[in-house]
Amino acid sequence: MQAVIDWLLEGDPAIRWQVHRDLLDTSPRRWRAEQRQTATTGWCAQYLAKQERTGGWGGGLYSPKWTSTTYTLLELHHLGVPRTHPAAQRGMRHLAEGMLGLADDRAFEQQLPRQDLCIVGMLLELSAYFEQAPRRVAPLVARLLETQMPDGGWNCRLGRDKHVVHSSLHTTLNVLEGLRTAIECGLKRQRAEVEAAEARAREFLLVHRFYRSHRTGAIINPVFTQLSYPCRWHYDVLRGLDYFQRSEAERDPRAQDAITLLVSKRLKDGTWPVQQRHSGFRHFDMEKTGGPSRWNTLRARRVLRWWGRGE
Repeated sequence: MQAVIDWLLEGDPAIRWQVHRDLLDTSPRRWRAEQRQTATTGWCAQYLAKQERTGGWGGGLYSPKWTSTTYTLLELHHLGVPRTHPAAQRGMRHLAEGMLGLADDRAFEQQLPRQDLCIVGMLLELSAYFEQAPRRVAPLVARLLETQMPDGGWNCRLGRDKHVVHSSLHTTLNVLEGLRTAIECGLKRQRAEVEAAEARAREFLLVHRFYRSHRTGAIINPVFTQLSYPCRWHYDVLRGLDYFQRSEAERDPRAQDAITLLVSKRLKDGTWPVQQRHSGFRHFDMEKTGGPSRWNTLRARRVLRWWGRGE
């Protein structure tokens, strides 16, 4: 529907550049010019304006949720702030030093295994996107590769709870997005191992039809069927499907259930809503819960575009 595309293009620069890239196949020169506007206009500029003198945000590294440095940098990445933007780079140095240390030294090696795997996935995503040195990215990748569970996913409680035998959809998506960002940002030495790990994790999601028990077929958690944005660390069906299109995964009939669910969420005007908002502190709200969402409409449209290529 052209009217929906026009509506998306009336939105924030963070929406517009992705519409041009993902839905309109505009030339890289055009969509990158649109992307550069995020640094000075709209949501990105609002986040950047809230940066503290330390270089961080929200008075903390990982908490408070969702105004801390980690979650603000994640949003800046998702919005498309240029990778070399000085303020974002300063924030990334602040986060890296505070979480693991700037040097790839023994202290770094000792601290890394103490981090929850969700956080390691986030740190990898941010380190790769904001061009941290490869010697800092490689240990993060290695940590995730060595902690992949036999069922193909990851679980934050691994190492803290001896009874953990099954992966978490939440943790798995945080890790997958980190690994995918590393590949997109030029990972070379570990690329084959990462792609193999991604394939095993995609199988984990497919076995669960993106939101169902692999044993009974029952919905694992009704929250997984509700569309949100920003997702924070939380999993939902659209987030899982969006990763599949991003990684250019092959169509698999086991994804049809999730695709049908996604289509059922479409409103009469061709848009998708924000159905839930994860509680916590926020710098500001990009969209209203319950109303039409440019974020979810963009993401749903590109998922269905990917799915339709297999017809």
